[in-house]
Amino acid sequence: MKREETVDYNIKIIWHAISRMYNQEASQHDITTSIGFVLLNIDFEEGTPATKIAPLLGLESRSLTRMLKTMEEKNLIYKKQDPQDKRSVRIFLTEEGKKKREISAKTVKLFNKKVRESISGKKLKEFFNVIADIGKVIDKMNTENLQEHKKKKFTLTKSKHFSTQ
Repeated sequence: MKREETVDYNIKIIWHAISRMYNQEASQHDITTSIGFVLLNIDFEEGTPATKIAPLLGLESRSLTRMLKTMEEKNLIYKKQDPQDKRSVRIFLTEEGKKKREISAKTVKLFNKKVRESISGKKLKEFFNVIADIGKVIDKMNTENLQEHKKKKFTLTKSKHFSTQ
């Protein structure tokens, strides 16, 4: 199979093209695509718990921590202790963060508008169905891999246990 015929290659190539396009726009406003996506996922009024942002964007918590630090340094966000759960921290947008969020939202909306003008609703609906199905395949493979890993670990532990007796 040629790489151009694989699902993952095609998704990766298109995602990189989208990311480059977003980064070109973002760099004109002293942010990155990733920062733009974080800004878009922070509730304007209530803020957003820091622990909810990473899963929304598929980020590791360490990466998000670094990004939030950068965003604080750029005066885009501020942190506040959650009044209901004192262990939790909520992330809020500063005025500058709200401006950058609007720029990010306009960029995403423009791209989606252009795609919807170029591709029929029927094709887009099928695309979303296919993407959802690919997500299910990934979930199934992850579950199978986890079960296999647990099975190997159990077998290894069991054989170690019996060999010491």
